[in-house]
Amino acid sequence: MAAETEKKLKIGAKAPAFTLPDQDDKTVKLSEYAGRWLVLYFYPNDDTPGCTVEACDFTNGLKAFEKLDAVVVGCSPNTPESHRKFIAKYKLKVRLLSDPDHKMMEAYGAWGEKVLYGRKSLGVIRSTVIISPDGKIAHHWAKVKAAGHADFVQQKLKDLRAA
Repeated sequence: MAAETEKKLKIGAKAPAFTLPDQDDKTVKLSEYAGRWLVLYFYPNDDTPGCTVEACDFTNGLKAFEKLDAVVVGCSPNTPESHRKFIAKYKLKVRLLSDPDHKMMEAYGAWGEKVLYGRKSLGVIRSTVIISPDGKIAHHWAKVKAAGHADFVQQKLKDLRAA
């Protein structure tokens, strides 16, 4: 699976299609973002310290992302109801997708073995993908730190658009 995922996430490869519910139980498909840049970030859990920092950073930078014709979407295994509470608590402006079966996260290399405090476990690997307007992988961060990551994504998006 790992080799297959790496192949799919190769720069210039077609982004894996997905269909998932968002925080409002609306069905979201990759195809609805055709023609725009899509920043897709994967995070482990709603309302936890690192995930809250990341979601708030993306929300605070949303106007700048919009000026770059980009949409920011988060994805975790949490339920739409959990996402609604998370959004309401922190006044988040990003759309959050629910992937309880981890199928999308597996396709994007965001689900797998990780080590926390010396213990190995299966879970969400905090990562981000930029998908170009033509539906191809433009950039992939396989592992990220939450704090300040939104700024790195924004800068990379500026660079990609200028290229």
